[in-house]
Amino acid sequence: MPIDVRQFPCFADNYGFLVRDEATGVVASIDTPEPEKIEAALAAAGWRLDLILNTHHHWDHAGGNLALKEKWGARVIGPAGEADKIPGLDEAVGEGEVVQVGASSATVFDTPGHTAGHIAYHFAEDGVAFVGDTLFALGCGRLFEGAPAEMWASLKKLAALPDETVVYCAHEYTEANARFALSLGEENPALAARAAHIFELRATGEPTVPTTIGAERAANPFLRAAEASLAAALGLDGATPVEVFAETRRLKDAF
Repeated sequence: MPIDVRQFPCFADNYGFLVRDEATGVVASIDTPEPEKIEAALAAAGWRLDLILNTHHHWDHAGGNLALKEKWGARVIGPAGEADKIPGLDEAVGEGEVVQVGASSATVFDTPGHTAGHIAYHFAEDGVAFVGDTLFALGCGRLFEGAPAEMWASLKKLAALPDETVVYCAHEYTEANARFALSLGEENPALAARAAHIFELRATGEPTVPTTIGAERAANPFLRAAEASLAAALGLDGATPVEVFAETRRLKDAF
């Protein structure tokens, strides 16, 4: 069934998301970055909160769980691989399981790398994915708890979704990501055009989220680690995609 997504800024660079199943009126918060902003968004829409869907345990994603659960009685669903770290967890889920938001279904993907048990939620019928801190517009999350091979596998899983899939990532990092991507020196007209548009948007304070899988496949260097052109730009001709990804992530960490 169709879902209605509301996006709003939280903290300095987070985004919060509310998802409402139009058939039943059931509402879920994707992560809980700033309870006050989530409450304001609920009030503005005239909605009540039924569910919390956590992607991972970091404080800016799960820190508001208990306050919101206490007020609304919301059911907390989160990653099985981090069950002991998710405040107020009621249901632990993992790869291939389906989460119901009213009549709408989200399939869970295990996407470790940023954290050991990170997950994403894919609403296939609506062509929407909530990817937390695994994939960003022109970027990916830092490897706080995972290895490059894990993150590359997670990104490949997301990249395999249809090009038109709308991707809601959890941070507004895109301008910095664009500057980094351009610094790699890969000849990529799609990246050049995308970066120019991003700089225009951010100059007026406009969001660059959501993005799409197709846009990221074309321009995001972290999804292009198997491309010979990126390997050549990094001086890594003949390297494996994991090696190219690891070097790209290393360079970004120092950028």
